[in-house]
Amino acid sequence: MDFSNIDWFDIGQATLDTLTMTGVSLAFTVLLGLPLGVLLFLTGRGQLLEQRGLYAVLSLAVNVLRSLPFIILLIVMIPVTVVLVGTSLGVEGTIPPLVAATTPFFARLVENVLREVDRGVIEACQAMGAKTHQIVIHALLPEALPGLLAAGTVTTIALVSYAAMSGVVGGGGLGDLALRYGYQRFQTDVMLVTVAILVVLVQLLQFCGDRLVRRFTRK
Repeated sequence: MDFSNIDWFDIGQATLDTLTMTGVSLAFTVLLGLPLGVLLFLTGRGQLLEQRGLYAVLSLAVNVLRSLPFIILLIVMIPVTVVLVGTSLGVEGTIPPLVAATTPFFARLVENVLREVDRGVIEACQAMGAKTHQIVIHALLPEALPGLLAAGTVTTIALVSYAAMSGVVGGGGLGDLALRYGYQRFQTDVMLVTVAILVVLVQLLQFCGDRLVRRFTRK
């Protein structure tokens, strides 16, 4: 196959756009999803701030957003995205739906990770008179750090996949390039290159995530 006709500048720009979408969306996802996941955990049955009504509402909202296929969420959120960032196209127009798709996903992962923390850690903190926010900051989150890093890795890889999918609605990045050139113009070489870059990117993210998890796992 001849790769000489590929515009490598476009490939590089598309890769940069995908990394930008992933990085910015991940920052907002962690900023919103971590507190939401902690709140889900704390208000759950038998936890420090048990509130079954509030937990039911939060859990329903998380489940509804998680149940929507990302391609549908992209389209449904177009009016909201235009209000938030002024456009529904390109890198800027893709970030809001990316955050909306992965925040509930990450929040649920955070809740599950916190549930795995030894209950004795919480009881020991309570016995010492620690308040809820102190338990969360100084005990729960540090204890759950390896699991949280693993959850972050899974979320980041999901973001890469979603960012590529956003090309269907002009979201930019590798997905947009693969659609416009690889599919619509039948340039198989462009399609293969974009797929290869995405595979390498996911492998690198998984490798780095695994290394971080091992680094912070207590022996």
